[in-house]
Amino acid sequence: MARYTLIVGTRNWSSWSLRPFLALSAIGAPFETVDIRLRQKEAPTTREQILKHSPAGKVPVLKIEENGKTLTVWDSLAICETIADRHPEAGLWPADTGARAIARSYACEMHSGFPDVREQLSMDFVRKKPMPELREDTQAQVARIIAAWEEALTTYKGEYLFGKFSVADCMYAPVVSRFETYGVAVPPASRAYMDRIIALPGMEEWRKVSQKEVDAGLPSAMPPLR
Repeated sequence: MARYTLIVGTRNWSSWSLRPFLALSAIGAPFETVDIRLRQKEAPTTREQILKHSPAGKVPVLKIEENGKTLTVWDSLAICETIADRHPEAGLWPADTGARAIARSYACEMHSGFPDVREQLSMDFVRKKPMPELREDTQAQVARIIAAWEEALTTYKGEYLFGKFSVADCMYAPVVSRFETYGVAVPPASRAYMDRIIALPGMEEWRKVSQKEVDAGLPSAMPPLR
């Protein structure tokens, strides 16, 4: 059996790390996590610590130890794809080819888009924060996310975006966290979807570690790089 180790960043901040964590949690296989504090400028710096695991110098990173060899995979979407490939029984992509194509489009849109949402509604997993005055582009991106959720929930008529829990849900889970933190108003179907994502065992486990970080004095915003 393969041994999985996921290297993640500060839980309360690292939206990118949360995604593959949920994918691994969904397959039911055991895995270990290595937590690295983000934005550490004193030795050993964050980058120095991550470079021990991946040449990309960013989290998340997945290490797969199998048959005496170690495979290193980086980038949240690449890791989720790898997990889905290795565990087809988990159904992390829809079985229908058309639905699978759309689910991949959803995942990739989240992966490469919504920069203003990321900036103005930064992830602060366990805190509640006041809604900032959103720029026009941010408002448009929030509206696009909600419209995409509503369309998928209506079309595929399941508890998750494409019926069964999928990589697309992993990719949008940090947005669920953001919307919860800032009290973004959503329609009833999207609100019910958010509640189901929040209730996932993987989200609850992530929350517990995030709370420990906050209790230990983690700032309410990720400090900028200087």
